[in-house]
Amino acid sequence: MPAVRVLEESQRYKLDGSDDALFYNEPRFVHHLDAGFRARLTQLYRERIPPCAEVLDLMSSWVSHLPDDITYDTVVGHGLNDEELAANPSLDRHWVQNLNRDQVLPLENDSFDCTLIVAGWQYLQQPEAIAAELLRITRPRGQVIVAFSNRMFFTKAPQVWTDGDDRDHLSYVASVLMAQGWPKPEIVAEQTRGEGVMGLLGGKGDPFFAVVATKPLG
Repeated sequence: MPAVRVLEESQRYKLDGSDDALFYNEPRFVHHLDAGFRARLTQLYRERIPPCAEVLDLMSSWVSHLPDDITYDTVVGHGLNDEELAANPSLDRHWVQNLNRDQVLPLENDSFDCTLIVAGWQYLQQPEAIAAELLRITRPRGQVIVAFSNRMFFTKAPQVWTDGDDRDHLSYVASVLMAQGWPKPEIVAEQTRGEGVMGLLGGKGDPFFAVVATKPLG
């Protein structure tokens, strides 16, 4: 069944229309989000993902932010840079695929308990098809957790993201998921504390946003 369209074609436009594989060709072994954001993300995973879960880390890199003291049945990674994925200690296996060129995931129906997307949704030009695929591969009562902040590679994000603010981004992700059959998601929007002395003085870190959807039983 084809995905239900939510975006207009103009909203999929990116300033840099070159192949995403070229942009991600060189590995980036850096953190794109600050320590406060990463700590809150790991806490969310600890709260939501059971140790027995089979986990898919979609649009991943060299780190998955999963709790170090919890062992999951399987963690599978996907991304655009094989070198980054190979260096990720959380992953049991991984594959490389450009989701803006090919939205069909090489995974069985009902095969994962939880899919994670961190700071990646904002680069999807065909998010409807990805949301539909996630519904297909997720087991009943399984979850998708889409987390992001207010950072992006501006030229690689489609216009729907660059034109919106934080509230728009949360609404947009939720609307795409619901259009493909996911129930109304839970929204998490929190401020994190800054790092070091600035944090101690009340300075703010990267804001934390997450959209958490759960697949129904039937």
